[in-house]
Amino acid sequence: MKKSVKIFWQIFFGGFIAFVLLVLLASWGVFGPMPSLKKLENPSILQATEVYADDGTLMGKYYLERGNRSNVDYKDISKYAIDALVATEDERFYNHSGIDFKSTLRAVMLLGREGGGSTITQQLAKALLDHEGKKSKAIRVIQKLKEWIISVKLERNFTKEEIIALYLNAVPFGNNVYGIRNASLTFFQKEPDRLKVEEAAVLIGMLKGNSLYNPQRNYKASFDRRNVVLNQMVKNNKLGSAEFDKLKLQPIVTNFKKLDENTGYAPYFREVLREDLKTILKGIKKPDGESYDIYDDGLRIYTTINPRMQEYAEEAIAAWMPTMQKNLNATGSIKSGKVWEEYKNVLEAAMKQSDRWANMKEEGFSDEEIKRAFKKKVPMKVFAWNAKREKDTTMTPYDSIKYHKQIMQASFMAMDPITGEIKAWVGGVNFKTFKYDHVNLKTKRQVGSSIKPFLYAQAMEERGFSPETPVEDIQQNFGRDRLVPATGGSCTGRTMTMASALAWSRNCASAYIMKQVGPESFEEFVNRIGIPTDIGPHPSNALGACDLSLYEMLWGYTVFAGGGFSTKPWYISRIEDRNGNVIKRFDYSVNRKEAISEITAYKMVRMMQGPVDIGTAAGLRGRLGAAEMGGKTGTTNDNSDAWFMGYSPQLLAGVWVGCDDRFVRLNKNDARGYGSYAARPIWESFYKKVYADKKLGIDKDARFSKPDDLELEMNSADPLNLIDAIPPPAAEGEDQGVGNESDFEIMKTREYIGPESKPVTEDGKEKRPNDKNNEPAEPAKIGDPVKDTVKKKNIFQKIFGKKDKKEN
Repeated sequence: MKKSVKIFWQIFFGGFIAFVLLVLLASWGVFGPMPSLKKLENPSILQATEVYADDGTLMGKYYLERGNRSNVDYKDISKYAIDALVATEDERFYNHSGIDFKSTLRAVMLLGREGGGSTITQQLAKALLDHEGKKSKAIRVIQKLKEWIISVKLERNFTKEEIIALYLNAVPFGNNVYGIRNASLTFFQKEPDRLKVEEAAVLIGMLKGNSLYNPQRNYKASFDRRNVVLNQMVKNNKLGSAEFDKLKLQPIVTNFKKLDENTGYAPYFREVLREDLKTILKGIKKPDGESYDIYDDGLRIYTTINPRMQEYAEEAIAAWMPTMQKNLNATGSIKSGKVWEEYKNVLEAAMKQSDRWANMKEEGFSDEEIKRAFKKKVPMKVFAWNAKREKDTTMTPYDSIKYHKQIMQASFMAMDPITGEIKAWVGGVNFKTFKYDHVNLKTKRQVGSSIKPFLYAQAMEERGFSPETPVEDIQQNFGRDRLVPATGGSCTGRTMTMASALAWSRNCASAYIMKQVGPESFEEFVNRIGIPTDIGPHPSNALGACDLSLYEMLWGYTVFAGGGFSTKPWYISRIEDRNGNVIKRFDYSVNRKEAISEITAYKMVRMMQGPVDIGTAAGLRGRLGAAEMGGKTGTTNDNSDAWFMGYSPQLLAGVWVGCDDRFVRLNKNDARGYGSYAARPIWESFYKKVYADKKLGIDKDARFSKPDDLELEMNSADPLNLIDAIPPPAAEGEDQGVGNESDFEIMKTREYIGPESKPVTEDGKEKRPNDKNNEPAEPAKIGDPVKDTVKKKNIFQKIFGKKDKKEN
């Protein structure tokens, strides 16, 4: 044998043995850990946690960088996407066992000019290994060997369909979007099984370069690449030539909307949920003993949020708040900037808490240099009530702080009063700009007259009061000169039924009831009906001087619509792992407890129908066409807070309106700041859409269940029939604050008369807009001018044939 031939075979066999040894060493993990067979069967590709609504609608996700992916089964991927993938990336996919030596040899010989040699399986193996950064050629050779080994293992343990699904779930599509499902939802707003052939071709075309062929960034390159993919489908008999000739001329039409923390359903709610999940998951372990991570483990969180109700709530706020913003902007102190003269410290604190300040501080600028920078005008985007919720402008960063602090906020929550399921949650006007959540249990504002139903319920439950019990509308002294209300200007000195006092929201009468109940006892009662905040033993709580959250207020109001049971609001039904296994199911039946009797609850429901018939929310029930409904408005110090709480037999909802800083508000006597004007229209708009949507099953003809025992009581008259026909003078204005609510009149009938009445003075004459103690303005519908809400005295005399009730 010639020496040269001998040398050749020595080199060949030596190289072969070295190659085999190299493969074995790589397989044994000498050059780095290799995924086990168990891990290959359950690949741990980072996967976002998904949040779902009660009907299965995807609301949003929690993920970190490279974690924004959602797995999908092979059967849920469009056939066009699968055909396009195989035709473009691996034509012999169904014929090889993980490594296509023909393609590999071609890639080596032609230096990759006609495509690479990696199969779909090899590309999946690469994704599983998750190589990072640039590597030397030697290291890259080792990595390639590891990919080959994993590819063979994958082919042995998975079907071709499973490999395609794994691959399409792992690949990146740019914009921090991973996986075919996320890509389909992001670029076309549809699930991957609904992709058209031309849409599938766009996404598969992006796999060669997700930035270069991204239709949002490089339309022409993406257009050409899509047609290359379509042509490959023709060559592989997956698409007809005639259809290709038609499709190649069509433009790319996307519906790009990336799902992030600022988009999707209920972003404020999802942020609260995120924090709760961190606590919940601490007590749940994975099979390997490690804790679950909401950013990596692909959990599925199923909530009670109803997507339709959530949309209606957000739409109601968006429809009404621009009107409120115009009202605020026209207020003298806001327009002139005087509102900030005594609160420059607030602006400075906000300035030092801003990202701009922190960034400049890190760059080494002094405080004085940063302050000067804050006074220089720069181009920026600020919040605006338009379609995009932002506008381009030029202003100083300092002025932008003022601007955003002068944006009126609103919050809304709706729930099932029986089960406690939260159906809608809106924490503010725009989550992208304003992260502060005004529904959250931790966010508390002064509640005003919206607290009075709790006081009246306790008086009936524990002190033997009934709707017809006489109460005195007189300023009360609680000792040590603690006078409630602070001024007695609105006290009439008259005696009236308790039903009348609640209907008219009489501050002095409420103070009288508080004196009979006792501030300490009321403090305990509020806690007993579910409200966790300790309001303290303060007499002024009769008028709503305490601070509570919207969440807590709804919790408390469940005792009325819930037949005396206090039900804690809740929002998670179950949590599943990435494979659909339930790891925690929630049972909230323990959160429902009896707080007051069913009889007391029913009497309160009847009394609270007064405001929504012809009270501060005059005509609300009639406009909605509801058989029965209860509600209460609330207005606080100098119009800082406006509330409306209302319910029907099947649904309970509440609204708060105000600014983040309490000193930013409408003028004290501006009726547009009252709960009846500022908050009620949002509630009404929401309910109108809910009633119209028959799929929700909220029946406007539903009625509250009347207790059987009520008929046995001697004093069982309907509370609506116990309210005096003629109201006392209004309290709003002079006494406004610490829970004052505008006084109003309830007709002594259960019949709806209509909203077309005029307000009257004590002598029966029609009030004019500038009359002292005028009633709060009420819009008949969102955007309408202020409407009057009290019937003339002669109308009542005509209907009932009654004279004024004399003062005692």
